[in-house]
Amino acid sequence: MGFEEFERQAKASGMTTKEYMDQGAQRALRLTSVINGSYHEPEELTRLFSELIERPVGEGFSLFPPFYTDCGTNTVIGKNVFINAGCCFQDQGGITIGDRTLIGHQVVLATLNHGLLPEQRNEFSPGAITIGSDVWIGSHATILPGVTIGDGAIVAAGAVVTHDVPPRTVVAGVPARVIKTLPANEEK
Repeated sequence: MGFEEFERQAKASGMTTKEYMDQGAQRALRLTSVINGSYHEPEELTRLFSELIERPVGEGFSLFPPFYTDCGTNTVIGKNVFINAGCCFQDQGGITIGDRTLIGHQVVLATLNHGLLPEQRNEFSPGAITIGSDVWIGSHATILPGVTIGDGAIVAAGAVVTHDVPPRTVVAGVPARVIKTLPANEEK
């Protein structure tokens, strides 16, 4: 579900987008407090995370809490995805994570931006984040709205990704830039 669907649901419920977002945030806070509040067996974490995003996660999902989100329902998770401790997903604009992706400690995925001028700061500018398959996002990286990360790419620790990342490349820095191209996957 993207931001347009989010706005449509807000309107259908008779709420403003902000009211609908606030209500969804309260739901996410309740569920993340359960996820983060005590130890859970891996199967229970998978169940709780699926409840948070309101859809099943792919098989092989693994999460190390704590985990934070201010929505949850706009996240789609592929198979064999690993999310390490302390990650923050602002998913109102939509987050899709492909198969076999590794997300390091304290990664931030931010799908909303705000107006530059003080009088425009309550306006939302959403942009979906799409992360391909076989991606590795290093600790403390930040991915900004509207970014697509191609299959097999690596985002170095601490990088701030403001533009799309081509497949099979390594990006690093603030703002992130391509520093290396990975060799083609050759069948053995």
